[in-house]
Amino acid sequence: MRFAARTLALGFFCASLLVAPAADAFGRRDRKADQPATMTEVTLESGNTERRYQYFKPTSVTRAAPVIIMLHGGGGNGSNAAKMTGFNALAASEGFVIVYPDGSGRGPFLTWNGGHCCQYAMENNIDDVGFMSDLIDDLVTKGLADPKRIYVTGMSNGAIMAHRLGRELPHKIAAIAPVVGAMSGLEAQGKAPVPTLILTGALDENVPSAGGYGVLPGRETRPPNSVPYAPAETTLTYWMQTNQCAAEGRLITNKVYTLRRGSACQADVLWYHLKAGTHSWPGGQKGHRRGDAPVRNFDASRVMLDFFRAQSLD
Repeated sequence: MRFAARTLALGFFCASLLVAPAADAFGRRDRKADQPATMTEVTLESGNTERRYQYFKPTSVTRAAPVIIMLHGGGGNGSNAAKMTGFNALAASEGFVIVYPDGSGRGPFLTWNGGHCCQYAMENNIDDVGFMSDLIDDLVTKGLADPKRIYVTGMSNGAIMAHRLGRELPHKIAAIAPVVGAMSGLEAQGKAPVPTLILTGALDENVPSAGGYGVLPGRETRPPNSVPYAPAETTLTYWMQTNQCAAEGRLITNKVYTLRRGSACQADVLWYHLKAGTHSWPGGQKGHRRGDAPVRNFDASRVMLDFFRAQSLD
């Protein structure tokens, strides 16, 4: 069983050179929270393979804490994800531990096996679900993680992986929040309800909310996904069915986003579609010098942290 005490508004090719300061949901930032963060690097054997993750633990945290696992986009890595999202500064003020795993690949450009995407990890059938399960166990064993309050988000390929983890590890994950990712529409039904916050951008050409293959990023000559992306509306329907929603709630729309959500659900389902959203982390930093510029009027990190705070495994 799960509870959702309250519901609040609320990633594929990402990197960054700056840490974004903390902000409220609409981009008003607290510069005092923009402090440098020290990361701890961990190697972990999973499936007879050495895997790597980093984590940031605020000095104020002295016991097992809520944990957000942030999955980088395709072609990125954990360090880039930390810089892009600005999660560390926010976690320092809110008492969360933030974990940044690395995907797999040749060299620094790494991917996740989300099932239908992406590239090296998908083509080599890397057991990233097993890695995430082992990582969660490691965090709990180390006394870093409250096992009832472990959350997963990600950008693009990382978001695709977050969807998969929600389907396959609902007994270990209290909620997911995929950002500018997609499903294929061919996925089996999830094993159990999982609170889900979906965030997409109307101007995203890499993982278009209408579905399809999208514009190829950088110098790529073939799509990173094995089948076309399903429309974002299909993803909303999938999670409403998995989370046993009785109906869809009232549409909310303003100049920044439209919000669709499930009603009378076993677990929350929300879909924020940003009207000026691109293939980037809203409220964060640009993924790379040729990447899309994020919107400044919506802060994904702040919004999903507030969403996660309201979710727990019983």
